[in-house]
Amino acid sequence: MMLKGFSEKIVYIYDKQYRRLLIIPILLLLFSIFVIGNHFLQTGELVAKGVSLKGGITVSIAQSFDAKEMSLFLAAKFPHADVAVRSLSKAGANVGIVIEASDASSEELVQAIEEKIGALKKDQYTVDSTGPSLGAAFFKQAIISVIIAFVLISGVVYLYFRAALPSFYAVFSVFADMLFALAMFNLFDLRLTTAGVAAFLMLIGYSIDTDILLTTRVLKRKEGSVAERMASAVPTGMTMTVAALAAVLVAFYATDSELLKQIMFILGWGLVADIIYTWFFNAPLLRMYVEKQEPKGEQHGA
Repeated sequence: MMLKGFSEKIVYIYDKQYRRLLIIPILLLLFSIFVIGNHFLQTGELVAKGVSLKGGITVSIAQSFDAKEMSLFLAAKFPHADVAVRSLSKAGANVGIVIEASDASSEELVQAIEEKIGALKKDQYTVDSTGPSLGAAFFKQAIISVIIAFVLISGVVYLYFRAALPSFYAVFSVFADMLFALAMFNLFDLRLTTAGVAAFLMLIGYSIDTDILLTTRVLKRKEGSVAERMASAVPTGMTMTVAALAAVLVAFYATDSELLKQIMFILGWGLVADIIYTWFFNAPLLRMYVEKQEPKGEQHGA
């Protein structure tokens, strides 16, 4: 009885109150644009890039130390350099730190670290270097990959539904998911790596699934009213997203890899946005589209 009552409420919302649902995703979209725009005005970049995309030095030290204290020390030591320090943990315990810096040589960086924590043996640390041109090339290729992925997914969606507006709603929902994930990435002051770019590409696939499910139920099926067809897609779509979100959360807290954590962070926030943009944005717009395309009787399954 509870499930039946819940289903009836969803049908009622998508039949009578669907326009009000648009308020939430619109506010979320404005929030995302504000955060990303503010970050751009302050830094000149849409997202802060890590060493793998910007170029610089990475020093990994197999010695536990206060990352915040080291970050403050190096920031004072290299005021014109871009320095980021993060802890490495295993089973909840700190086992080392990773220091990324641009606009500083490896010799200067290691010397400054030793000044703070004492002399280091060669087997206690590793130094990796990424040239600025190589980092810029990686970032350019990453942007091209995301654009190509969007073009291809847009083409596939349009070819399947043969309707411009519903296809646009689905693809824009995916774009909005990525925009929100990027906004949260900036809000937590993280630095994008090649792994993060891969996460955004993965998010396209995760996000489009529910939008295709919803659009297929609404446009391809004819039994029942439009609102009933939409309501029938909610349990399946929400199960897909919640299951993926649960897996992402487990992976985020279980892994010790910072790269994997970045991937799961992006996917997690993207999936949260996917719930909002699929059922509060795409669904109401589809309802309006069908309202204009179909006679009144067909909308209500008459």
